[in-house]
Amino acid sequence: MLLSMTGFGDARFQDERLSAHVELRAVNNRYLKVTTKCSEAYAALEGEIERIVRETISRGTVNVAIRVDRLWSADEFALNPVALKSYWSQLQAAARELGAPPPAEMGHLLAAPGVVSEESRRTVDLNADGAIIKRLLAEALQKLQAFRVDEGRSMARELEANARTIAERLQDVTALAPQVVSEYRIKLLERVRQHLADSGASVAETDLIRDVSIYADRSDINEEITRLKSHLEQFQAFIAEPSSAGRKLDFLSQEMNREVNTIGSKANNVAIAHCVVEMKAAIEKMREILQNVE
Repeated sequence: MLLSMTGFGDARFQDERLSAHVELRAVNNRYLKVTTKCSEAYAALEGEIERIVRETISRGTVNVAIRVDRLWSADEFALNPVALKSYWSQLQAAARELGAPPPAEMGHLLAAPGVVSEESRRTVDLNADGAIIKRLLAEALQKLQAFRVDEGRSMARELEANARTIAERLQDVTALAPQVVSEYRIKLLERVRQHLADSGASVAETDLIRDVSIYADRSDINEEITRLKSHLEQFQAFIAEPSSAGRKLDFLSQEMNREVNTIGSKANNVAIAHCVVEMKAAIEKMREILQNVE
């Protein structure tokens, strides 16, 4: 079963104490890279978050965004009367010394340090919040995994369609292969005879035919055909494996491309050349798809 390296998943939670949101975004990467973005209060959870992600995902760049907003309650808002009175009396005294009118209101003092004190009552419960975050992370991973599975099925269908194209063109090449060597041998023999006639040199006919046959056999593409057929069978087997086999498929596509290139260079045949062009185009499509397969 193929898995895409691209996907999205998120999960939310809210109670009377806080609102939390975990979001996962995954893109392709040769290796696995997990990046976590959260407030400093939850930085201690990053190692555990990466461990959980790695249990599900083996390749790609995974960006984890965690947002936790603590909900306010009435008893969390408090004024510090000592600080407020101190600021106010100091302002009154300063006004008298300067001969200025005394201040008429104290609203601007609310921004002074120490007047409003709520942070002391808003401590983070890392154990309770961490349990919520990990639960949301598991839910988001499930959604991400479902997304990756759906994308993987679509990619598997495209890969199989391209593999069929290669197999069909390979059948055509297989049918044409027997005549490649014989045609090349005939053309080569005629050329050599023509050059010998033009130069006036003489060579024993048996030696000429033997040497031409040896050289012509180098255009034999049966070994490449056999290996390419084997690669196509392996390709189908890897697609059907229970775990995603992106690395294996990518390597195999490179081997298939090598065999097709060799067929094109060895077979001096126009019809085979057309088949090679189509096979190379299908392999290139495969390799583009496999860049995003885990």
